[in-house]
Amino acid sequence: METGQQVYLNAVSAISALGASAENMRAALFADVDPKALRVTEQYSPGRALALGCLPDEVNLPALDFALPAQRSRNNALAWAAMLPLRAQVEALLSRFGAERVALIVGTSTGGLDEGAHAAAMHRQTGAFPQGFDYTVQELGDVASFLARSLGIKGPVHSTSTACSSGAKALASGARLLRSGMVDAVIAGGVDALSPFTVAGFSALEAVSAERCNPLSAHRHGINLGEAAAFFVMTRDEAPVRLAGWGESQDAHHMSAPDPSGRGAISAMQQALDRAGMQAAQVDYVNLHGTATPHNDAMESVAVHALFGTSAAVSSTKPLTGHALAAAGALEAAICWHVLHDNPQGRLPAHWWDGVADAALPALNIAGPQSALGCNARAVLSNSFAFGGSNCALLLAAG
Repeated sequence: METGQQVYLNAVSAISALGASAENMRAALFADVDPKALRVTEQYSPGRALALGCLPDEVNLPALDFALPAQRSRNNALAWAAMLPLRAQVEALLSRFGAERVALIVGTSTGGLDEGAHAAAMHRQTGAFPQGFDYTVQELGDVASFLARSLGIKGPVHSTSTACSSGAKALASGARLLRSGMVDAVIAGGVDALSPFTVAGFSALEAVSAERCNPLSAHRHGINLGEAAAFFVMTRDEAPVRLAGWGESQDAHHMSAPDPSGRGAISAMQQALDRAGMQAAQVDYVNLHGTATPHNDAMESVAVHALFGTSAAVSSTKPLTGHALAAAGALEAAICWHVLHDNPQGRLPAHWWDGVADAALPALNIAGPQSALGCNARAVLSNSFAFGGSNCALLLAAG
């Protein structure tokens, strides 16, 4: 049973198309001029140039020579790169509470998919898999196992894979563990690396835009895929930012399309508000799931307008990062963390688009360049809506 104690987000580390440092991320999020962080490339789609949220060239992922052979995937390297800035804090928590009282929860959907695809291609060509290939590199639990083993965490460890809500759900799961008293600290977040397989899969669904995505626009026509990792240190120790509430729901409407009524999304957001004991009017900013697909933007606009009208500023940050799939919820929670942390003017991430509003969508208070509250933000909401109708809303608030 939950104790009702507050859950604090003591630290965060993220790596994405915006770079590997908090300074680079904040510079892009609060830029007055469009950072244009996406890259147009054929790297993952030979013969077709796509705008993707690739890691910047200057970001080099660490070698995993210390890991088990079955754990040397690019996905794990991406996770480890994001975890390294938090390592000293993790070690302090292990020393303070004991390894059995620290948990690890990871949202992911790709695992070692790219390594598996390369191995399968070699098998087709030669009749044999690469020497040392272990199919367990593809298992969704591999990244959680790798991180726990590498960090020395011995408390509850698991992966969650609910498509694009995975990273957000990892934080909700971590909060439940803390409030239950089962653990004293949680490392939670999400990671997904780009691969040709993923790009081909979403392209087959005709969901991918060759140009930069255009959320809420009358001209929107699809997503830009991306890659990212973001992890939080969560405890009951007071800090400037807390996870005040969260909400989860399931549409049970369609395999890949959201319920157009927005009922599931509204339920998730309302649960987050109720759990936090807040009213919609207290929320200053909503980070939209904002994928720029016709169905998602239509549903989310209806849902957000139903609860917030035009009182809260909104934006989608996917034109900056791409859609990082299972990592998206954790990455966008990290963005919300930065809105709340060390931001006395309440600068807000701009909604970079063509400005041509879809007249069929309810009006929202869209944050433009140089948008600011003029004071510290009180509370911000992050939405994550996934295939299968898996919805998760996270409500972060000033500590």
